[in-house]
Order: sequence, then structure tokens, then C-alpha cells
Amino acid sequence: MSSGTVPKPIASTSSFIDDRIGAGNFLKRNLRKIFPDHWSFLLGEIALYSFIVLLLTGTFLTFFFKPTMAHVVYDGSYEPLKGVMMSEAYASTLHISFDVRGGLLMRQMHHWAALLFVAGMMVHMLRVFFTGAYRKPRELNWLIGVGLLTLALFEGLTGYSLPDDLLSGAGLRITEGVMISLPLVGTWITFFLFGGEYPGEDVVSRFYSLHILLIPGILLGLITAHLMLMWVQKHTQMPGKGRTNTNVVGAPLYPAFMAKSGAYFMFTFGAIALLGTFAQINPIWLFGPYSPADISAGSQPDFYMGFLEGSLRLMPAWEINFLGFTLPLSVLIPALVPMGIVMTGLALYPFIEQWVTGDRSEHHVAERPRNNPHRTSIGISAVTFYGVLWLLGANDEISAFFHVSLNWTTYVGRVLVFVGPAVAYFITYRMCLGLQRSDAAVIGHGVESGVIKRLPSGEYIEVHVSPNEAIEAHMRGKTAIPVITGTSADSDGIPPKGMRGPLGKLRAKLSKAYGGEKIPLDGEHPHEEHAAVGSDVKKDKSLPS
Repeated sequence: MSSGTVPKPIASTSSFIDDRIGAGNFLKRNLRKIFPDHWSFLLGEIALYSFIVLLLTGTFLTFFFKPTMAHVVYDGSYEPLKGVMMSEAYASTLHISFDVRGGLLMRQMHHWAALLFVAGMMVHMLRVFFTGAYRKPRELNWLIGVGLLTLALFEGLTGYSLPDDLLSGAGLRITEGVMISLPLVGTWITFFLFGGEYPGEDVVSRFYSLHILLIPGILLGLITAHLMLMWVQKHTQMPGKGRTNTNVVGAPLYPAFMAKSGAYFMFTFGAIALLGTFAQINPIWLFGPYSPADISAGSQPDFYMGFLEGSLRLMPAWEINFLGFTLPLSVLIPALVPMGIVMTGLALYPFIEQWVTGDRSEHHVAERPRNNPHRTSIGISAVTFYGVLWLLGANDEISAFFHVSLNWTTYVGRVLVFVGPAVAYFITYRMCLGLQRSDAAVIGHGVESGVIKRLPSGEYIEVHVSPNEAIEAHMRGKTAIPVITGTSADSDGIPPKGMRGPLGKLRAKLSKAYGGEKIPLDGEHPHEEHAAVGSDVKKDKSLPS
């Protein structure tokens, strides 16, 4: 961080505020706060800016939407549905789409922003996971992020169900089936939410309260806490020249970061506006009002719920009957297990890694994914697990489009959901080691220069030169993964106290396999001759460059 003169706009603004509320020093200090610069750090801002667009467009829509399932006869502008009996929620959504000026644009922008909000959080969390940015002292912020993602999925579900069209009603029917299958409390929860036997008369109004008030309020509070913790703990930075765990290399909040973030918000807003203008999404007038007796062919949920749809389609028809009670595993397992595996795994991983490695030091420099091959492989396995379930959520469309048996797509999916993550783990681990070897080769004897040299022996070689200083510093930011120390037995063959018993032995084995240096950067490299020739070439001005 440079200690130059405070820019005049900051000084004058802080002086104005300091004269009135005594906060000038606070502003001077924080407006010059340094933020590191890397393209991947902007992924989280996509989610933040999409949330702002959601709040703006959602506020507009609340002025015209009527959250009630009372029946009315449609008499609006859309001729094909005139005279059709429908809920007032569906009729008001049609009114927004066809009769409110800018209403359809706001509806579509709201839907696209919701998709981008969830997608932005997903890729942001993947970036944090693969770079190890969740490590101490950021475990709490990581847990907040997991909570934000979970709440965003429920926020999407409640909003998706509000129009009360045939497509959203089909998804709501699945939700009802999951809730009623819960042991002991399922029937009570279902009757409470729907206000009686499905579809009831209250679900839209109750989802509306959750969608515009409760969940957004919690999201706003968690996002604020997330940003405040990030501000206090400082942002992680990628390894590079002069970057350590005790400093931050980058640009100040004002004017550099504010200008960049402001422009990025406008890009995000513009992208959502263009999508809302030119890319049709959720055309509810084509689906018609919801009726429990009807179903739309090829219906698919939004992408973030696709993995639950896939798990439901892949699950065999299992159930347990005991003492007059039925436990429908074919519904409970796909509804709860995949979500539980992903979310619980995300929440616990920082603490599991800390337990395995014994690493309790603070980390402010992120890791390159290749430098922690086991973590990267675990992450790709989880992505593969999610991807297989997501893809098989459209097994009917895949079967129809490619003219293959629907049953066979299901059978293959049941195998891939287990085999796919294992194969992905193995391939990713080998790729990470290969990339580490590539880095070691660059550090050991440089990069190819394109200059071909003939040795006195007649052998032709390509001259290698030193890598770019910034690239070399980026590679040398690699550190060995910690391993638990003191696991060896003493002279009498007695292991340390913490390593005794099955759990201690398991921890020692996991630590040894997970941690350590896999491919040293400064190992033995048999390229001295090439390096010597390279140094000679630099001195010989007659050789071509």
C-alpha cells in the first residue's frame, strides 16, 4: 500500500463529513483500502449485482402482482385465454406481461437475474473452494456463503411457483410430494403450507410472503455480513511477485476499484437487460393456468433445481412398510440426500481439511488449484456428481431427441452417478500432477525460445530462456501442503497420544496422503546443458532472436 498524498476528492469529502459527524479519518483510511486484482475475484460481484437487479425489478413487480388463488375469469389482452377460469395470481401475471408498460421486460429481467444470481454464487464458491480461500480466518465467511446459496435455492423455488401456471404447478406438485413423504410431520407441514388438501388456497400467498419479505431480508443481512467480514479480513490474493500473507498488493478502493466495480455493475445490468429484451424465458401464457389434472410435456425446472429433478428420476421405486407406516425412499432419498451431500460437504470441508492437515495458520494468499491435487479432485468429483444428476433431469428430452430408450438413459445415469465422480477424481488428480511437473520444468530449465542450436556433437536442441519474472513469481507461490507432525512412534514403538486408536491412525494416514509436496519445483532437472547454451545465446548478438 502506497503512502502518497490523499487525493483531493477524498480529502474534501472526508473533511466535509468530519466537520459534521467526525468520520473523516475513517473515510480517509478506508477509501484508500487496497484490493487485489484478478479476474476471478469478479465472479462474486456478478451474484451481488444480480441481487441488486433482483431487488429493483422485484419491487416493480410487487406493485401489480396479486398473490391470491381466488378464481377469476380472464378478460385481458391475451385473446387465446379470454374467458378461461384461472387464479388471480396467474391473471395478474398475464396483466403484467401484456398490459403493464415495461411489465414483460421487468418479468424477464427478474427471471434472468435470478438465474445469474444463483449461477454467480455457484462459480464464486467454486473459485473460493479450488483456491483454498476458505481457510483460516475465513471459515465463518465460507459458512455464510453456503447459507446464502441454500437460501437462494429456496428463494428461486418460491418465486418460480408464484405465477400459478401449469409449469410451475408441476414443480409445486413435486414439492408437495416431498413434504408429505416426510415421516411423522409431513402431513402437518403440507396442510399448513397449502391451507388444506393440495393444491389448497394459501400456497401462493404464503410463498409470496417468503419470497418478497422473509428470505430476501435474510439474504440481505447475510450478504452484508459477508461483505463486512471480507472487508475486515481483507481479500485473498493470488500468488505473485511481492505478495505474502502479511501484505496486500493491488489498487485502492477509490478511485480504481470503485470505477472498475461501477463499470462491472453496468455490464452486468446491461447483460441482464439484453437477455430480458431478446431471450424469451418462462412464457406462462403458453402453458396456461395450473390444474392438478393437467401436465405439460417435457417440463423442466430452472437449472439450479435440475439436479434434484435428476435424482428423483434416477431413483428406483423403493419404499419401506413397517407397522402400518410407509416410508417412500424413492422420494425422500432424491429430495434430501443429494442436497445434504453437497451442502453438508461444503460446510464441513474447511474443518475436515484443517483436521487432516493440522494446519491452523492464517492464509491470505490463494492456492493455484493444481497445487492441491486432492482438494481439486474432490471438487471436480462433486461437480461431476451434480452434473450427472442435472443432465439426467432431462432424461426424457435426451431420449426423445437422440431416439434412445428412456429406460437405458435411466440405467446409464444410475451407473454414472457413482462411476463418474470416481473417474473424474482420478483424471483430475493426474492432470494436477502433470501441471505441477510442467511448472517444475519451467522453473528448472526455462521456457522454449524458438531458437534452435546445433551442438558441437551435431545434436540439435531448442534453447530455453528464463520465464517472465511475474510468471515465475506466480509459480513460486506454491507451498507444500501441511502434514501432521509427530505421528511417528517413539523408541519403544508407542505412537503419540493423539495418534492412538483407529481415529488417530486414520488421521495420520489421511494427512500423509493428502498433504506433503507432490512434485517439488526445485527438484533435479537434467537440463544444465540447455541452460548453458541459453546463456551463451543471450551473449551472442549475431544469433536470431
